[in-house]
Amino acid sequence: MRFKNNALGYGDETLEEAVGRVLKKRGKTIAVAESCTGGLISSRITDVRGSSKYFLDGVIAYSDISKENLLGVSRGTLKYYGSVSKQVALEMAKGVKHFSCADIGLAVTGIAGPTGGTRAKPVGLVYIALVTDRKSLVKEFRFKGSRQMIKFQASQVALDLLRQRV
Repeated sequence: MRFKNNALGYGDETLEEAVGRVLKKRGKTIAVAESCTGGLISSRITDVRGSSKYFLDGVIAYSDISKENLLGVSRGTLKYYGSVSKQVALEMAKGVKHFSCADIGLAVTGIAGPTGGTRAKPVGLVYIALVTDRKSLVKEFRFKGSRQMIKFQASQVALDLLRQRV
C-alpha cells in the first residue's frame, strides 16, 4: 500500500485499463473535451473493452468557435486569456461535464507544435482540467518533443491525473 498513488496498475494492466477499473469501481462516468490531443484521450479510453459503462462523450473542440458553441466556453474568456489557458481548460471541462451529464469532465488544451508557440505560450504548453461536482483542478504542463510526443505526453498525464483523482 505504500506505493498506492504511484503504482500504475496490476500486472500487464495499461493506464487506460487502470482508469477504467477505477471509474467502474467508483461507479463514475466521464466525458472528455480535447483540443491539442485531437481525440487521443478519448480513443485510448475507448480502446478498453467495456468502456461504454463509464465513458459518455468525447468532444474534439479544436477551434475557438467549437469551444464556444459545443462546450459553452465564454467568448470573453477566449478573447481575454486565449484558447490555451487555465481558464479555457476549466470552462471546457465544466462544459463537457454539463452537456453529457457525466460525473467527471476532463479537458485538455495546448500547443502541440511544431508551430504556434510564442515566448509567453511556447510549444509544449498544455493545460489539463478535471471537474467533478465537488472539486475543480487545472494543471499546467510544459512538454517537449515532436508534435506526436507532446500529444502522447498530454494524454498520458491526463489519464494518470484522472486515475489518481477519481
